[in-house]
Amino acid sequence: MVDVAEKSMEELVSLCKRRGFVYPASEIYGGINGFWDYGPLGVALKNAVRDDWWRNMVECPPVGPDGDVLQVVGLDSSIIQNPKTWEASGHVGGFNDPMVDCTESKKRYRADHAWVVGFHGGEEDADSNSSSGVVPEHFYAVVADSKETAIEAAKSEMPKKFAKRVADATAVTAFDQTNLAPDWPRLSPATQTATLTEPRMFNLMFETYVGAIRDEDAKAYLRPETAQGIFLNYKNILDTMRVKVPFGIAQVGKAFRNEVTPRNFIFRSREFEQMEMEWFCHPDDALKWYDFWKHERMRWWKSLGIDEGNLIFRDHDEDELAHYSSACVDVEYRYPFTAPGYGELEGIAHRGCYDLSKHTEHSKQKLEFFDQTNNEKFVPHVIEPASGLTRGVLVLLCEAFTPTPERKGSKYVMNFPARLAPIKVGVFPLVNKDGMPEKANALYMKLREKYVCQYDVKQSIGKRYARMDEAGTPYCVTVDGETNENGNVTIRHRDTAEQEQVHIDRVEEFLGEKLG
Repeated sequence: MVDVAEKSMEELVSLCKRRGFVYPASEIYGGINGFWDYGPLGVALKNAVRDDWWRNMVECPPVGPDGDVLQVVGLDSSIIQNPKTWEASGHVGGFNDPMVDCTESKKRYRADHAWVVGFHGGEEDADSNSSSGVVPEHFYAVVADSKETAIEAAKSEMPKKFAKRVADATAVTAFDQTNLAPDWPRLSPATQTATLTEPRMFNLMFETYVGAIRDEDAKAYLRPETAQGIFLNYKNILDTMRVKVPFGIAQVGKAFRNEVTPRNFIFRSREFEQMEMEWFCHPDDALKWYDFWKHERMRWWKSLGIDEGNLIFRDHDEDELAHYSSACVDVEYRYPFTAPGYGELEGIAHRGCYDLSKHTEHSKQKLEFFDQTNNEKFVPHVIEPASGLTRGVLVLLCEAFTPTPERKGSKYVMNFPARLAPIKVGVFPLVNKDGMPEKANALYMKLREKYVCQYDVKQSIGKRYARMDEAGTPYCVTVDGETNENGNVTIRHRDTAEQEQVHIDRVEEFLGEKLG
Protein backbone atom coordinates (compact mmCIF):
# COMPACT_ATOMS: atom_id res chain seq x y z
CA MET A 1 0.00 0.00 0.00
CA VAL A 2 1.22 3.51 -0.83
CA ASP A 3 2.39 5.56 2.18
CA VAL A 4 -0.40 8.04 2.98
CA ALA A 5 2.20 10.83 3.20
CA GLU A 6 2.98 10.32 -0.49
CA LYS A 7 -0.62 10.67 -1.60
CA SER A 8 -1.73 13.91 -3.23
CA MET A 9 -4.89 15.51 -1.85
CA GLU A 10 -5.20 17.50 -5.07
CA GLU A 11 -5.30 14.29 -7.11
CA LEU A 12 -7.73 12.66 -4.67
CA VAL A 13 -10.11 15.63 -4.73
CA SER A 14 -9.98 15.58 -8.53
CA LEU A 15 -10.84 11.87 -8.62
CA CYS A 16 -13.69 12.38 -6.14
CA LYS A 17 -15.23 14.97 -8.46
CA ARG A 18 -14.58 12.97 -11.66
CA ARG A 19 -16.00 9.71 -10.34
CA GLY A 20 -18.96 11.10 -8.41
CA PHE A 21 -17.83 10.73 -4.81
CA VAL A 22 -17.90 14.37 -3.68
CA TYR A 23 -18.89 17.58 -5.48
CA PRO A 24 -18.55 21.21 -4.38
CA ALA A 25 -22.00 22.34 -3.18
CA SER A 26 -23.86 24.80 -5.44
CA GLU A 27 -21.05 24.54 -7.96
CA ILE A 28 -22.98 26.09 -10.86
CA TYR A 29 -23.23 29.29 -8.78
CA GLY A 30 -19.58 29.29 -7.82
CA GLY A 31 -19.95 27.04 -4.77
CA ILE A 32 -20.28 27.96 -1.09
CA ASN A 33 -17.30 27.60 1.21
CA GLY A 34 -17.50 24.81 3.77
CA PHE A 35 -20.30 22.81 2.11
CA TRP A 36 -20.09 19.67 -0.03
CA ASP A 37 -22.49 17.39 -1.89
CA TYR A 38 -22.01 13.63 -1.92
CA GLY A 39 -22.48 12.13 -5.37
CA PRO A 40 -23.79 8.65 -6.26
CA LEU A 41 -20.63 6.83 -5.19
CA GLY A 42 -20.01 9.13 -2.22
CA VAL A 43 -23.43 8.66 -0.71
CA ALA A 44 -23.14 4.89 -1.18
CA LEU A 45 -19.79 4.89 0.61
CA LYS A 46 -21.12 7.12 3.37
CA ASN A 47 -24.16 4.90 3.86
CA ALA A 48 -21.93 1.81 4.01
CA VAL A 49 -19.85 3.36 6.81
CA ARG A 50 -22.99 4.53 8.62
CA ASP A 51 -24.67 1.12 8.35
CA ASP A 52 -21.57 -0.69 9.58
CA TRP A 53 -21.34 1.65 12.58
CA TRP A 54 -25.07 1.23 13.32
CA ARG A 55 -24.82 -2.54 12.99
CA ASN A 56 -21.86 -2.71 15.38
CA MET A 57 -23.23 -0.15 17.83
CA VAL A 58 -27.01 -0.73 17.91
CA GLU A 59 -28.14 -3.87 16.10
CA CYS A 60 -25.29 -6.07 17.29
CA PRO A 61 -23.56 -4.12 20.08
CA PRO A 62 -20.30 -5.43 21.54
CA VAL A 63 -19.91 -7.70 24.53
CA GLY A 64 -18.95 -5.74 27.63
CA PRO A 65 -16.07 -6.37 30.03
CA ASP A 66 -18.32 -8.59 32.21
CA GLY A 67 -19.19 -10.85 29.26
CA ASP A 68 -22.74 -9.56 28.78
CA VAL A 69 -24.06 -8.08 25.52
CA LEU A 70 -24.43 -4.32 25.94
CA GLN A 71 -27.75 -2.47 25.71
CA VAL A 72 -27.66 0.27 23.07
CA VAL A 73 -30.77 1.75 21.44
CA GLY A 74 -31.10 4.14 18.52
CA LEU A 75 -32.51 7.64 18.18
CA ASP A 76 -33.10 10.26 15.50
CA SER A 77 -33.71 13.61 17.18
CA SER A 78 -34.70 16.91 15.63
CA ILE A 79 -32.05 19.17 14.12
CA ILE A 80 -33.74 22.20 15.72
CA GLN A 81 -34.37 21.96 19.47
CA ASN A 82 -35.82 24.40 21.96
CA PRO A 83 -33.14 27.14 22.19
CA LYS A 84 -32.99 26.65 25.97
CA THR A 85 -31.21 23.39 25.13
CA TRP A 86 -28.15 25.30 23.98
CA GLU A 87 -28.23 27.67 26.94
CA ALA A 88 -28.19 24.69 29.30
CA SER A 89 -25.44 22.93 27.37
CA GLY A 90 -23.25 26.03 27.41
CA HIS A 91 -23.17 26.45 23.63
CA VAL A 92 -24.85 29.87 23.59
CA GLY A 93 -22.39 31.37 26.03
CA GLY A 94 -19.29 29.33 25.42
CA PHE A 95 -19.27 27.79 21.92
CA ASN A 96 -16.87 30.34 20.54
CA ASP A 97 -13.62 30.45 18.62
CA PRO A 98 -11.16 33.34 18.79
CA MET A 99 -10.72 34.85 15.34
CA VAL A 100 -8.52 37.40 13.61
CA ASP A 101 -9.26 39.33 10.42
CA CYS A 102 -6.92 40.41 7.67
CA THR A 103 -7.64 44.12 7.18
CA GLU A 104 -6.39 44.06 3.59
CA SER A 105 -7.79 40.83 2.14
CA LYS A 106 -10.88 40.76 4.46
CA LYS A 107 -10.25 37.06 5.10
CA ARG A 108 -10.85 35.58 8.53
CA TYR A 109 -8.73 33.05 10.41
CA ARG A 110 -8.98 31.11 13.65
CA ALA A 111 -6.66 32.70 16.15
CA ASP A 112 -5.87 29.35 17.74
CA HIS A 113 -4.19 28.45 14.46
CA ALA A 114 -1.75 31.32 14.90
CA TRP A 115 1.71 30.95 16.35
CA VAL A 116 4.12 33.47 17.78
CA VAL A 117 7.46 32.69 16.18
CA GLY A 118 10.61 34.13 17.71
CA PHE A 119 13.98 34.15 15.95
CA HIS A 120 17.07 35.10 17.93
CA GLY A 121 20.10 35.89 15.80
CA GLY A 122 22.66 36.09 18.57
CA GLU A 123 25.72 36.32 16.33
CA GLU A 124 27.76 39.31 15.27
CA ASP A 125 26.91 40.72 11.88
CA ALA A 126 28.79 43.53 10.18
CA ASP A 127 25.58 44.80 8.58
CA SER A 128 23.68 45.01 11.85
CA ASN A 129 22.50 48.42 13.01
CA SER A 130 23.10 47.29 16.55
CA SER A 131 25.95 49.17 18.23
CA SER A 132 27.17 45.88 19.66
CA GLY A 133 27.26 44.23 16.27
CA VAL A 134 24.87 41.50 17.50
CA VAL A 135 21.87 40.64 15.36
CA PRO A 136 18.70 41.62 17.26
CA GLU A 137 15.76 39.29 17.90
CA HIS A 138 12.97 39.10 15.30
CA PHE A 139 9.44 38.02 16.10
CA TYR A 140 6.56 37.14 13.82
CA ALA A 141 2.95 36.11 14.40
CA VAL A 142 1.93 33.58 11.77
CA VAL A 143 -1.40 31.85 11.06
CA ALA A 144 -0.67 28.16 10.40
CA ASP A 145 -1.94 24.66 11.20
CA SER A 146 1.22 23.57 12.98
CA LYS A 147 4.33 24.80 14.71
CA GLU A 148 6.51 23.52 11.87
CA THR A 149 4.47 25.32 9.20
CA ALA A 150 4.55 28.53 11.24
CA ILE A 151 8.32 28.40 11.60
CA GLU A 152 8.77 27.82 7.86
CA ALA A 153 6.48 30.74 7.05
CA ALA A 154 8.40 33.01 9.41
CA LYS A 155 11.71 31.88 7.94
CA SER A 156 10.56 32.96 4.49
CA GLU A 157 9.93 36.48 5.80
CA MET A 158 13.20 36.88 7.68
CA PRO A 159 16.08 38.84 6.10
CA LYS A 160 18.11 36.57 3.85
CA LYS A 161 21.31 37.34 5.76
CA PHE A 162 19.84 35.40 8.71
CA ALA A 163 19.41 32.26 6.58
CA LYS A 164 22.36 30.42 8.10
CA ARG A 165 20.84 30.79 11.56
CA VAL A 166 17.13 30.12 10.91
CA ALA A 167 17.36 26.78 12.70
CA ASP A 168 17.23 28.75 15.96
CA ALA A 169 13.56 29.67 15.35
CA THR A 170 11.09 28.65 18.03
CA ALA A 171 7.31 28.90 18.41
CA VAL A 172 4.73 29.09 21.21
CA THR A 173 0.98 28.57 21.08
CA ALA A 174 -0.89 31.64 22.15
CA PHE A 175 -2.08 34.45 20.00
CA ASP A 176 -3.52 36.88 22.51
CA GLN A 177 -2.90 40.20 24.19
CA THR A 178 -0.71 38.74 26.93
CA ASN A 179 1.57 36.80 24.60
CA LEU A 180 1.88 39.07 21.59
CA ALA A 181 4.00 42.16 22.02
CA PRO A 182 2.69 45.23 20.18
CA ASP A 183 5.81 45.57 18.00
CA TRP A 184 5.74 42.00 16.68
CA PRO A 185 4.43 41.76 13.08
CA ARG A 186 1.18 39.84 12.69
CA LEU A 187 1.62 38.15 9.33
CA SER A 188 -1.52 37.38 7.32
CA PRO A 189 -1.44 34.25 5.11
CA ALA A 190 -3.32 36.23 2.44
CA THR A 191 -0.90 39.16 2.20
CA GLN A 192 2.26 37.97 3.96
CA THR A 193 2.27 41.36 5.63
CA ALA A 194 1.32 42.57 9.10
CA THR A 195 -2.39 43.06 8.45
CA LEU A 196 -4.05 40.89 11.11
CA THR A 197 -6.35 42.37 13.75
CA GLU A 198 -6.36 41.43 17.41
CA PRO A 199 -8.47 38.35 18.28
CA ARG A 200 -12.18 38.51 19.05
CA MET A 201 -14.67 35.76 19.85
CA PHE A 202 -16.95 34.27 17.21
CA ASN A 203 -19.93 31.99 18.01
CA LEU A 204 -19.98 28.88 15.83
CA MET A 205 -23.73 28.16 15.88
CA PHE A 206 -25.95 28.88 12.89
CA GLU A 207 -28.97 30.95 13.87
CA THR A 208 -32.43 30.54 12.41
CA TYR A 209 -35.97 31.63 13.27
CA VAL A 210 -39.03 29.52 13.99
CA GLY A 211 -42.36 30.91 12.83
CA ALA A 212 -43.37 33.90 10.77
CA ILE A 213 -41.86 36.68 12.88
CA ARG A 214 -38.08 37.15 12.99
CA ASP A 215 -37.35 38.47 16.46
CA GLU A 216 -35.38 37.35 19.52
CA ASP A 217 -38.30 35.28 20.81
CA ALA A 218 -38.32 33.25 17.58
CA LYS A 219 -34.56 32.68 17.44
CA ALA A 220 -33.37 29.09 17.32
CA TYR A 221 -30.20 27.28 16.28
CA LEU A 222 -29.16 24.48 13.96
CA ARG A 223 -27.63 21.90 16.25
CA PRO A 224 -23.82 22.01 16.46
CA GLU A 225 -23.74 18.41 17.70
CA THR A 226 -26.10 15.46 17.90
CA ALA A 227 -25.35 14.70 21.56
CA GLN A 228 -27.84 17.10 23.15
CA GLY A 229 -30.82 15.47 21.44
CA ILE A 230 -29.78 12.26 23.16
CA PHE A 231 -29.66 13.91 26.60
CA LEU A 232 -33.08 15.49 26.03
CA ASN A 233 -34.53 12.05 25.30
CA TYR A 234 -32.71 10.18 28.07
CA LYS A 235 -35.83 10.09 30.29
CA ASN A 236 -38.10 9.16 27.37
CA ILE A 237 -35.89 6.17 26.62
CA LEU A 238 -35.91 5.08 30.27
CA ASP A 239 -39.70 5.38 30.45
CA THR A 240 -40.53 3.64 27.17
CA MET A 241 -37.80 1.07 26.57
CA ARG A 242 -36.78 -1.82 28.79
CA VAL A 243 -33.32 -0.50 29.53
CA LYS A 244 -31.45 0.16 32.72
CA VAL A 245 -28.09 1.68 33.55
CA PRO A 246 -25.60 0.94 32.09
CA PHE A 247 -27.00 1.48 28.61
CA GLY A 248 -26.35 3.59 25.55
CA ILE A 249 -28.27 5.78 23.10
CA ALA A 250 -26.82 6.10 19.60
CA GLN A 251 -27.56 8.61 16.86
CA VAL A 252 -26.37 9.44 13.36
CA GLY A 253 -27.28 12.82 11.95
CA LYS A 254 -26.42 16.21 10.53
CA ALA A 255 -24.70 18.89 12.58
CA PHE A 256 -23.78 22.45 11.66
CA ARG A 257 -20.91 24.66 12.77
CA ASN A 258 -20.13 28.04 11.31
CA GLU A 259 -16.42 27.26 11.07
CA VAL A 260 -14.20 30.30 10.63
CA THR A 261 -11.80 28.47 8.33
CA PRO A 262 -13.28 25.32 6.72
CA ARG A 263 -10.41 23.50 5.03
CA ASN A 264 -8.78 20.29 3.86
CA PHE A 265 -11.63 19.10 1.62
CA ILE A 266 -14.37 17.48 3.77
CA PHE A 267 -12.16 17.28 6.90
CA ARG A 268 -13.51 20.52 8.35
CA SER A 269 -16.79 21.73 6.87
CA ARG A 270 -19.78 23.71 8.04
CA GLU A 271 -22.34 20.95 7.46
CA PHE A 272 -21.35 17.43 8.38
CA GLU A 273 -22.68 14.19 9.83
CA GLN A 274 -21.84 12.70 13.20
CA MET A 275 -22.06 9.20 14.65
CA GLU A 276 -22.40 9.59 18.42
CA MET A 277 -23.29 7.32 21.31
CA GLU A 278 -23.86 8.39 24.91
CA TRP A 279 -23.15 5.60 27.40
CA PHE A 280 -24.95 6.13 30.72
CA CYS A 281 -23.33 4.37 33.67
CA HIS A 282 -22.88 4.43 37.44
CA PRO A 283 -20.34 7.09 38.53
CA ASP A 284 -18.19 4.42 40.19
CA ASP A 285 -17.90 2.51 36.90
CA ALA A 286 -17.21 5.46 34.59
CA LEU A 287 -13.46 4.98 34.24
CA LYS A 288 -13.93 1.28 33.51
CA TRP A 289 -16.33 2.10 30.69
CA TYR A 290 -14.12 4.92 29.42
CA ASP A 291 -11.28 2.45 28.96
CA PHE A 292 -13.62 -0.10 27.36
CA TRP A 293 -15.04 2.28 24.77
CA LYS A 294 -11.63 3.73 24.00
CA HIS A 295 -10.34 0.34 22.84
CA GLU A 296 -13.64 -0.77 21.29
CA ARG A 297 -13.75 2.27 19.03
CA MET A 298 -10.16 1.75 17.85
CA ARG A 299 -11.03 -1.89 17.14
CA TRP A 300 -13.93 -0.82 14.93
CA TRP A 301 -11.88 1.61 12.86
CA LYS A 302 -9.29 -1.09 12.25
CA SER A 303 -12.10 -3.45 11.18
CA LEU A 304 -12.75 -1.12 8.24
CA GLY A 305 -9.41 -2.11 6.78
CA ILE A 306 -7.51 1.00 7.90
CA ASP A 307 -3.77 0.44 8.21
CA GLU A 308 -2.87 0.23 11.91
CA GLY A 309 0.17 2.40 11.27
CA ASN A 310 -2.13 5.27 10.29
CA LEU A 311 -4.12 5.19 13.55
CA ILE A 312 -3.06 6.35 17.01
CA PHE A 313 -4.57 7.38 20.35
CA ARG A 314 -3.88 10.88 21.61
CA ASP A 315 -4.86 11.78 25.17
CA HIS A 316 -5.99 15.38 25.67
CA ASP A 317 -3.80 17.55 27.82
CA GLU A 318 -5.46 19.17 30.83
CA ASP A 319 -5.66 22.54 29.10
CA GLU A 320 -7.48 20.92 26.15
CA LEU A 321 -10.24 19.26 28.16
CA ALA A 322 -13.73 20.70 28.13
CA HIS A 323 -14.62 22.19 31.51
CA TYR A 324 -17.01 19.30 32.22
CA SER A 325 -14.66 16.52 31.13
CA SER A 326 -12.25 14.60 33.36
CA ALA A 327 -10.69 12.62 30.49
CA CYS A 328 -10.75 12.56 26.70
CA VAL A 329 -8.81 10.65 24.09
CA ASP A 330 -8.87 11.05 20.31
CA VAL A 331 -8.52 8.35 17.71
CA GLU A 332 -6.34 10.12 15.16
CA TYR A 333 -5.54 9.28 11.53
CA ARG A 334 -2.51 10.24 9.52
CA TYR A 335 -4.15 12.23 6.71
CA PRO A 336 -2.06 13.28 3.68
CA PHE A 337 -2.39 16.92 4.82
CA THR A 338 -1.22 16.14 8.38
CA ALA A 339 1.50 13.57 7.57
CA PRO A 340 3.81 12.73 9.17
CA GLY A 341 1.53 13.95 11.97
CA TYR A 342 -2.08 12.94 12.70
CA GLY A 343 -5.50 14.59 12.83
CA GLU A 344 -8.69 13.89 14.76
CA LEU A 345 -11.07 11.18 13.62
CA GLU A 346 -13.06 10.35 16.77
CA GLY A 347 -13.13 11.52 20.36
CA ILE A 348 -13.98 9.37 23.37
CA ALA A 349 -14.87 11.68 26.26
CA HIS A 350 -15.69 11.16 29.93
CA ARG A 351 -18.42 13.81 30.25
CA GLY A 352 -19.25 13.07 33.88
CA CYS A 353 -22.80 14.05 34.89
CA TYR A 354 -22.47 17.56 33.46
CA ASP A 355 -25.12 17.34 30.72
CA LEU A 356 -27.88 15.64 32.70
CA SER A 357 -27.22 17.91 35.68
CA LYS A 358 -27.39 21.05 33.55
CA HIS A 359 -30.61 19.95 31.85
CA THR A 360 -32.07 19.12 35.26
CA GLU A 361 -31.18 22.62 36.44
CA HIS A 362 -32.60 24.42 33.41
CA SER A 363 -35.67 22.25 32.72
CA LYS A 364 -36.57 21.55 36.38
CA GLN A 365 -37.08 17.89 35.35
CA LYS A 366 -35.43 15.18 37.43
CA LEU A 367 -33.09 13.10 35.31
CA GLU A 368 -31.91 10.67 37.97
CA PHE A 369 -31.84 6.93 37.66
CA PHE A 370 -33.29 4.75 40.41
CA ASP A 371 -31.52 1.43 40.85
CA GLN A 372 -34.14 -0.83 42.43
CA THR A 373 -31.66 -3.60 43.10
CA ASN A 374 -29.46 -1.42 45.28
CA ASN A 375 -32.20 1.04 46.32
CA GLU A 376 -30.05 3.91 45.07
CA LYS A 377 -30.70 7.12 43.16
CA PHE A 378 -27.95 8.76 41.13
CA VAL A 379 -27.34 10.94 38.09
CA PRO A 380 -25.54 8.70 35.58
CA HIS A 381 -22.12 9.61 34.28
CA VAL A 382 -21.65 9.58 30.53
CA ILE A 383 -18.94 8.20 28.25
CA GLU A 384 -19.24 9.59 24.73
CA PRO A 385 -17.66 8.02 21.66
CA ALA A 386 -18.28 10.70 19.00
CA SER A 387 -16.99 10.49 15.46
CA GLY A 388 -17.58 12.32 12.23
CA LEU A 389 -19.28 10.15 9.62
CA THR A 390 -18.12 12.44 6.84
CA ARG A 391 -14.62 12.47 8.33
CA GLY A 392 -14.75 8.66 8.33
CA VAL A 393 -15.58 8.80 4.61
CA LEU A 394 -12.51 10.99 4.10
CA VAL A 395 -10.34 8.45 5.92
CA LEU A 396 -11.58 5.63 3.69
CA LEU A 397 -11.01 7.76 0.59
CA CYS A 398 -7.46 8.60 1.70
CA GLU A 399 -6.73 5.01 2.67
CA ALA A 400 -8.11 3.53 -0.55
CA PHE A 401 -6.60 6.07 -2.96
CA THR A 402 -3.73 4.29 -4.70
CA PRO A 403 -1.82 5.72 -7.68
CA THR A 404 -0.98 2.90 -10.12
CA PRO A 405 1.32 4.37 -12.79
CA GLU A 406 2.55 0.87 -13.64
CA ARG A 407 -0.95 -0.43 -14.48
CA LYS A 408 -2.12 -0.19 -18.05
CA GLY A 409 -5.27 1.92 -18.37
CA SER A 410 -5.81 2.65 -14.67
CA LYS A 411 -3.97 5.68 -13.29
CA TYR A 412 -5.59 5.24 -9.86
CA VAL A 413 -7.30 2.43 -7.95
CA MET A 414 -9.61 2.87 -4.95
CA ASN A 415 -8.85 -0.15 -2.77
CA PHE A 416 -11.95 -0.12 -0.59
CA PRO A 417 -12.72 -3.19 1.52
CA ALA A 418 -15.16 -5.18 -0.60
CA ARG A 419 -18.00 -4.89 1.94
CA LEU A 420 -17.79 -1.07 1.84
CA ALA A 421 -17.27 -0.59 -1.90
CA PRO A 422 -20.08 1.50 -3.48
CA ILE A 423 -20.26 -0.87 -6.48
CA LYS A 424 -19.54 -4.52 -5.82
CA VAL A 425 -19.54 -5.97 -9.36
CA GLY A 426 -19.14 -4.66 -12.89
CA VAL A 427 -20.73 -6.76 -15.67
CA PHE A 428 -19.67 -6.24 -19.28
CA PRO A 429 -20.00 -7.83 -22.70
CA LEU A 430 -16.59 -7.76 -24.38
CA VAL A 431 -18.15 -6.47 -27.60
CA ASN A 432 -21.67 -5.50 -28.62
CA LYS A 433 -22.30 -8.51 -30.87
CA ASP A 434 -22.30 -12.30 -31.12
CA GLY A 435 -24.88 -12.67 -28.38
CA MET A 436 -22.53 -11.31 -25.72
CA PRO A 437 -24.77 -8.37 -24.68
CA GLU A 438 -27.72 -10.69 -24.16
CA LYS A 439 -25.72 -13.13 -21.97
CA ALA A 440 -24.09 -10.27 -20.03
CA ASN A 441 -27.40 -8.53 -19.43
CA ALA A 442 -29.03 -11.77 -18.22
CA LEU A 443 -26.15 -12.28 -15.77
CA TYR A 444 -26.41 -8.67 -14.60
CA MET A 445 -30.17 -8.99 -13.98
CA LYS A 446 -29.49 -12.04 -11.83
CA LEU A 447 -26.59 -10.57 -9.84
CA ARG A 448 -28.23 -7.20 -9.19
CA GLU A 449 -30.77 -8.87 -6.92
CA LYS A 450 -27.97 -9.61 -4.45
CA TYR A 451 -25.20 -7.12 -5.16
CA VAL A 452 -24.86 -3.50 -6.25
CA CYS A 453 -23.83 -3.99 -9.87
CA GLN A 454 -23.08 -1.80 -12.85
CA TYR A 455 -23.70 -2.90 -16.43
CA ASP A 456 -21.49 -1.10 -18.93
CA VAL A 457 -21.12 -1.52 -22.69
CA LYS A 458 -19.42 1.79 -23.61
CA GLN A 459 -15.83 2.17 -24.84
CA SER A 460 -13.05 -0.40 -24.78
CA ILE A 461 -12.86 -3.05 -22.09
CA GLY A 462 -9.68 -1.41 -20.77
CA LYS A 463 -11.43 1.90 -20.22
CA ARG A 464 -14.32 0.14 -18.52
CA TYR A 465 -11.89 -1.61 -16.17
CA ALA A 466 -10.22 1.74 -15.44
CA ARG A 467 -13.58 3.32 -14.52
CA MET A 468 -14.33 0.45 -12.17
CA ASP A 469 -10.87 0.71 -10.60
CA GLU A 470 -11.45 4.39 -9.82
CA ALA A 471 -14.89 3.60 -8.43
CA GLY A 472 -13.36 0.92 -6.21
CA THR A 473 -15.31 -2.03 -7.68
CA PRO A 474 -13.71 -5.26 -6.39
CA TYR A 475 -14.68 -7.55 -9.31
CA CYS A 476 -15.54 -7.20 -12.98
CA VAL A 477 -17.21 -10.02 -14.92
CA THR A 478 -16.78 -10.00 -18.71
CA VAL A 479 -18.77 -12.13 -21.15
CA ASP A 480 -16.43 -12.82 -24.07
CA GLY A 481 -15.69 -15.34 -26.83
CA GLU A 482 -14.95 -18.06 -24.28
CA THR A 483 -18.50 -17.77 -23.00
CA ASN A 484 -19.92 -18.79 -26.37
CA GLU A 485 -17.45 -21.66 -26.67
CA ASN A 486 -17.40 -23.25 -23.21
CA GLY A 487 -19.57 -21.09 -20.93
CA ASN A 488 -16.65 -19.43 -19.12
CA VAL A 489 -16.58 -15.74 -18.25
CA THR A 490 -13.53 -13.68 -17.28
CA ILE A 491 -13.45 -12.32 -13.72
CA ARG A 492 -10.95 -9.52 -13.09
CA HIS A 493 -9.67 -8.70 -9.59
CA ARG A 494 -9.39 -4.97 -8.85
CA ASP A 495 -6.44 -5.09 -6.46
CA THR A 496 -4.14 -7.21 -8.63
CA ALA A 497 -5.64 -6.77 -12.13
CA GLU A 498 -5.36 -10.57 -12.43
CA GLN A 499 -8.00 -12.44 -14.42
CA GLU A 500 -9.44 -15.92 -14.08
CA GLN A 501 -11.96 -18.03 -15.93
CA VAL A 502 -15.13 -19.10 -14.12
CA HIS A 503 -18.12 -20.87 -15.63
CA ILE A 504 -21.06 -18.52 -15.95
CA ASP A 505 -23.19 -20.83 -13.81
CA ARG A 506 -20.67 -20.49 -10.94
CA VAL A 507 -20.32 -16.70 -10.93
CA GLU A 508 -22.85 -16.20 -8.16
CA GLU A 509 -21.15 -18.86 -6.04
CA PHE A 510 -17.74 -17.27 -6.69
CA LEU A 511 -18.95 -13.80 -5.64
CA GLY A 512 -20.69 -15.24 -2.59
CA GLU A 513 -17.36 -16.62 -1.39
CA LYS A 514 -15.59 -13.31 -2.01
CA LEU A 515 -18.25 -10.78 -1.03
CA GLY A 516 -20.35 -12.74 1.43
